[in-house]
Amino acid sequence: MPLAAGTRLGPYEVLGLIGAGGMGEVYKAKDTRLDRTVAIKILPSELSAEPDRRARFEREAKTIAGLTHPHICTLYDVGEHNSSTYLVMEHLAGESLADRFDSRAAASGSGARPRGADR
Repeated sequence: MPLAAGTRLGPYEVLGLIGAGGMGEVYKAKDTRLDRTVAIKILPSELSAEPDRRARFEREAKTIAGLTHPHICTLYDVGEHNSSTYLVMEHLAGESLADRFDSRAAASGSGARPRGADR
């Protein structure tokens, strides 16, 4: 179930849902300690209860934390809230990949998306 705007996860205040997928939900939020916008990826409690999903989520966090590159968002924090695990990352404003494909298809006169673009 999506988190409502105003929900607090420690020092983070949820501003709204950015998107959702097979590994959880991503929210735009405010880091109230540092007064910056962040993205929070939450593995919901029903998925956090599955050892394989939780291990995958933790591997993702460790992998992201070990990378530094201008095209990869920075991991700021990890935590847990009401049995849900979350990652706090750099928020990068812009269009979604699906929107990018749609705008390129419209510009080229083709309505077709590349294979897998709807996932």
